[in-house]
Amino acid sequence: MLRRFIGAATILMIAALTCAGQTPNQPELVSPFGVKFYSQPDEKNQIVDAEKKLAADPKNIELIIALGRAQATVWRFQDAIATFTRGIEIDPSNAMLYRHRGHRFISTRQFDKAVADMEHAAKLNDKNFDIWYHLALAHYLKGRFDKAAAAYEKAYAVSEKDDSRIAATDWLYMSYRRAGLKDKAAEALARITPNMKVEENKSYFDRLMLYKGLKAESEIMNDKLTDLELATVGYGIANWHLYNGDKAKAKEFFQKITSGKYWPAFGFIAAETELARMR
Repeated sequence: MLRRFIGAATILMIAALTCAGQTPNQPELVSPFGVKFYSQPDEKNQIVDAEKKLAADPKNIELIIALGRAQATVWRFQDAIATFTRGIEIDPSNAMLYRHRGHRFISTRQFDKAVADMEHAAKLNDKNFDIWYHLALAHYLKGRFDKAAAAYEKAYAVSEKDDSRIAATDWLYMSYRRAGLKDKAAEALARITPNMKVEENKSYFDRLMLYKGLKAESEIMNDKLTDLELATVGYGIANWHLYNGDKAKAKEFFQKITSGKYWPAFGFIAAETELARMR
């Protein structure tokens, strides 16, 4: 009797999770090294709330984007891609739908699709920082450092806040260094000053201060970093060692980053691609 009750309860639980788009033991993706990555529980019911609002106005693009972003918040990126695709079917000329879907193609390591979406988004809106920034990142992750640099320059040109300029410059500097353009990298780095207003991108700013010689590695890398901070700070330091000739040290950092838990972080994804190239 107890076994029958447990079996029924399990079936009900699976049914409930499936209805919510959370199939048990179903990974969001499998890394190039065979590691399975999973979504997180929606403890704040953000998805349910967004679904309710969208159900009342199913063709509202803003509500579709809100649902996709809620899904992405808990790392349900496959669902988010499907949601943004649904929006594109309704409004194929909406640049932000391609921008958001392209971002989630990056999260799921589908870099060619990300490039295609971001390039299309840029044709629809060439003044949006996030479109250029994520297009550049997709090129960077493909190892197209010259194209990444060109897109990061455009991201910098349309940025309106120091935080955005800091983020764009950090990746721009790395793109130029990886492309072997040290003079261009130095020019980009010269735009960054210690008195810039940093609100969100402290990890990127710390990396830039390292590149400028104003901070030591030991000042920005420590055991108290969160997995996200480790991925962000660590990737910059790893890259620094890589193009300064210490491949072994760089690989050590890449491995440390990818042993963390924050698998959607750009630094994590980049470290993963570096290790794949070294393999």
